[in-house]
Amino acid sequence: MIALLVVICEVAFWVLLAAGLALRYVARKPRLGAAVLLCEPLLEVVLLVVTAIDLKNGSEPDWKHGLAAVYIGFTVGLGHHTVKKVDAWVAHRWFGGPPPVKPPKYGMARAVHEWRTAARWILAAVVAAGLLQAAIWYVGPGGEISSLQGWQQKMGLVVVVNLIIAGGYTVWPKRAPEGAVTEREPADRL
Repeated sequence: MIALLVVICEVAFWVLLAAGLALRYVARKPRLGAAVLLCEPLLEVVLLVVTAIDLKNGSEPDWKHGLAAVYIGFTVGLGHHTVKKVDAWVAHRWFGGPPPVKPPKYGMARAVHEWRTAARWILAAVVAAGLLQAAIWYVGPGGEISSLQGWQQKMGLVVVVNLIIAGGYTVWPKRAPEGAVTEREPADRL
């Protein structure tokens, strides 16, 4: 049931995103579109509550409960940025908006972009690991918690990989090719 709910929440995320953007641009109701987009965090609340109820009712924690925590973490860390990017793309592609800001390609501007990207992923991993730890404490020492701990280790790997990537761009910044015009492009925000 939990795995199905994760899938339903993911589909609902994209449905709400499409509905919010349609209201914003097609129906020209930006406030109503924003209200629909603000409903997206409710999906994570529902998933969190159902997962907690499932554990409280005696279900053994398994990979599905870990997946729910990871999904919530990644939505917290990456959801807002995803909505902003899709919004900018839709506005440009179909409604005459300005082109989305592209990430810088070279130098320290690229390194800053990579650190901001890493910060989003690290936030996602930390939230997921925290939820997993809360589930471990909730189940208690007598329960089977190895699958939850396995998800925590995977979140640690996400942090390490993102630190390596961002650090690599900092230590070895990508240089612009000879004669290339490097426009100053603003880096995206958190």
